[in-house]
Amino acid sequence: MKRLPQRIEESLVEYFDKHKIPPEKQKKMTEEVKKAYERITYDPQEAIGVVSAQSLSEPATQMTMRTYHFAGTAGIQVTLGLPRMLEIFDARKEPRTPTMTVRILPEFMTIDKVRKIAENIKEVVAKDVILHTTLDLTEMQIKARMNLQKIEAMELDPERMPKILKLRNADVEVKGDVMTVTSKKKDMKALHKLKYTLLDTHIKGIKGVSQVVVTKEEGEWVINTLGSNLKKTFAIPGVDSARTTSNNVFEIYDLLGVEAARNAIVQQALFTMEEQGLNVDVRYIMLLADLMTAKGDIRAIGRYGISGKKASVLVRASFEETKKHLIAAAIKGESDQLHGTIENIMMNQVAPIGTGAFELMGSIPKGLAKKKPSKAKKAK
Repeated sequence: MKRLPQRIEESLVEYFDKHKIPPEKQKKMTEEVKKAYERITYDPQEAIGVVSAQSLSEPATQMTMRTYHFAGTAGIQVTLGLPRMLEIFDARKEPRTPTMTVRILPEFMTIDKVRKIAENIKEVVAKDVILHTTLDLTEMQIKARMNLQKIEAMELDPERMPKILKLRNADVEVKGDVMTVTSKKKDMKALHKLKYTLLDTHIKGIKGVSQVVVTKEEGEWVINTLGSNLKKTFAIPGVDSARTTSNNVFEIYDLLGVEAARNAIVQQALFTMEEQGLNVDVRYIMLLADLMTAKGDIRAIGRYGISGKKASVLVRASFEETKKHLIAAAIKGESDQLHGTIENIMMNQVAPIGTGAFELMGSIPKGLAKKKPSKAKKAK
């Protein structure tokens, strides 16, 4: 092997400079790294796809079917195990339990400032600050008594509640700790509907983030949330946007791009496997993540994703919906060049993998060429 990849060479140079390694030892260490790198590379035409699929699928059969689990010490229930792996590789638009791990900038690393950030993240709805409500059916009004201490603690002005609520088909007035909501529709059903709309109206924080838990991990404060909205979280002062993550891969893709989404797939799949005590080489997960994001977007592993959109007609037909693929190919006049493994196995031909991908070619020296046997004499 002549050269190592550029990134490994740069890492070696940094290591040598940092630890002041003498030149003679540098050469020996470089040779050892080259040998180690050669051991982890695969042979030409090795069936790495099949090996990766088996290496990921076999451990997955040992994963638990439980849907919820308390994530570390945070006390937030999140989807893990086999259901989470299906969410990742099926490329579900929304995870069942979206969560964020919010990291804090060093200058905000005090408990009071972190709690303040957590309060700005957590969604607050009207029922969180309303003590109780009564319906006045004669006046078609809802009278709600507010908790002024809570409202002031959230740095909200009770007098601005009518503007914050923005209720349609209703007029809102505030006097002291009593908020009066008058329905424009003189209908009992509409009044009851207005009551539930009022209680569920967003007044502060980020929509969808229903729970926040502040914990200390490895000497720094971290905020774990139930619910995810990275874009609005990044806008909050004190949040370290470079290290804050979400388990919603599509949200990461929309906000940070396909490379960030690819990294999120790798990290989420690896974390899910390790949480179950299963050791899988990260390169298999990286290969699958590369395949899912190679076209610039996120594609599922399935009939509507990678498997259903392969170039080979026979491969598509062998996976699912056989009739559909064969009929569509016949209508379009598609042809199969038999370049892959599956289609050649179907046709009872040598698959172009391993030794089957090569032909022995060469010239035989004249001295080694066998002489033609002399013709036997004709029998008398």
